[in-house]
Amino acid sequence: MPLPFLTADRAIETADDLALPFDDRDRWRRPYRPGPWRVGVAALCLLLASFVLFAAVVIAATASMSEAGAILGIALAVIVCSLRLLRVGVWVSARGLRRVGFFGTRTTSWEQIVAVRTVQQPVRWLGLPRTVQGQALILVRKDRGGQDAPVLLTTHNADFLARPGSFDRAADTVEAWFAENRRA
Repeated sequence: MPLPFLTADRAIETADDLALPFDDRDRWRRPYRPGPWRVGVAALCLLLASFVLFAAVVIAATASMSEAGAILGIALAVIVCSLRLLRVGVWVSARGLRRVGFFGTRTTSWEQIVAVRTVQQPVRWLGLPRTVQGQALILVRKDRGGQDAPVLLTTHNADFLARPGSFDRAADTVEAWFAENRRA
């Protein structure tokens, strides 16, 4: 039985000459993949939410609906928190740079940015108060001085802990977006 979709000798269809999704430069995208720490914590939160949802179903079948509704609300809050955790990071587009935090989002247009550079400094380990020596990608804006530069990425955050090569690629990509879009 021939399997033509697995062979290399079939004719290449040229009907799929559509633009790829990453060709749209106005769309917000993260220039790196979320790290294993961030994905692992979100997966554990979603696993916890599944148990809480199951508990809500059991409570709805055996007890009052108001108690089940409260447990369902807790499960939905855990799901929303885990999805928001996956969205945290730096996003870029042709319009500017967006820093998405757990509680808020700040967007800066490329015209307001003076420099995006990597510096050696004490950085927070996994966002906790403990600091270690590492690298940070900082954003220098026109309206602020260089001393108050916000940190975009660090070598010890949830996306790049124990992956220095990934941090270097992500920092280079953000710097390339800045260099390309500040001229425009």
